[in-house]
Amino acid sequence: MTHDRRGLGAAACAMLSRIVTHPGGAHKDELLAACVLVAKHPVPVHRREPTAEDLSDEAVAVLDVGGQHDPQRMNFDHHHFDREHPPTCCLSLLLQHLGLYEDALQFCDWLPTAEWFDSRGPNATAQWLGVPRRAVSQLNSPIDMTLLRGFARGTLHRPGDTIYEYMRLVGQDLLDFLADARARLDYVAQRVSRWTLQRQDHELQIIFLPRSEPAADEPSRAVASYVRAEGLHESVGALVYPDRRGTGYGISRYEDFAGLDFSKVEAEADVHFAHKRGFMCKTSATSAARLQELIQAAWQPT
Repeated sequence: MTHDRRGLGAAACAMLSRIVTHPGGAHKDELLAACVLVAKHPVPVHRREPTAEDLSDEAVAVLDVGGQHDPQRMNFDHHHFDREHPPTCCLSLLLQHLGLYEDALQFCDWLPTAEWFDSRGPNATAQWLGVPRRAVSQLNSPIDMTLLRGFARGTLHRPGDTIYEYMRLVGQDLLDFLADARARLDYVAQRVSRWTLQRQDHELQIIFLPRSEPAADEPSRAVASYVRAEGLHESVGALVYPDRRGTGYGISRYEDFAGLDFSKVEAEADVHFAHKRGFMCKTSATSAARLQELIQAAWQPT
């Protein structure tokens, strides 16, 4: 897809006058959806049942309430969907409308869990994750709960209010994160190459990002995102990327690939750092041949 994911859907919500979501307890999906909207459109957020006028007015965004999913009228509710509908939530529907959903699924590991939790509940979500039910609540953060409770306590949140401004910060950070992650992925895709090392009957796939200008922002993270985006996570074992603190390269396992232990190369003259846990090293080496030699020395096929 070549369109600008940040701009899709903007015309439909360019003239918002207010945002309406349900009263009572607050949930992550409508709160995050409201955060995204107030980052783009600083209008009041009302926590009440929507009126018929709200639902028909294209200048009113109705989130997680109202029994309608009608993006043209800015209505984003999922509770009327069939119980067998794939897990989704209010935030998913808004991100789809804004053209950001595919990128959010790709870059935000927490989004599918939020969809499951909101549409299936904690028990089914825990089963889907393969963890005990209590683990779901054990992962709660005071940051999450404070914002949710603060949002739930008010019936009207306006620009300048503490909760509102924090919501704006969260929404803008999410939008910026998605834009930056997409830019990093596109940058890497234009420059990477794949290496294959062999030892007897074993192969090791490596993704190599060369040093170039402009320099990559967070190169290790960018290369890892590329591996996931291209569906290479089951075949790639190592990543090689420019060292931001030197002129050489960082070499690391991908997803803690068990066959590599870079502590084995810590005595090499051109290796200035090797983590004692063996998952990465940094070297002044720049030639492909030498980088591959170091990886071969750290590789123990399993």
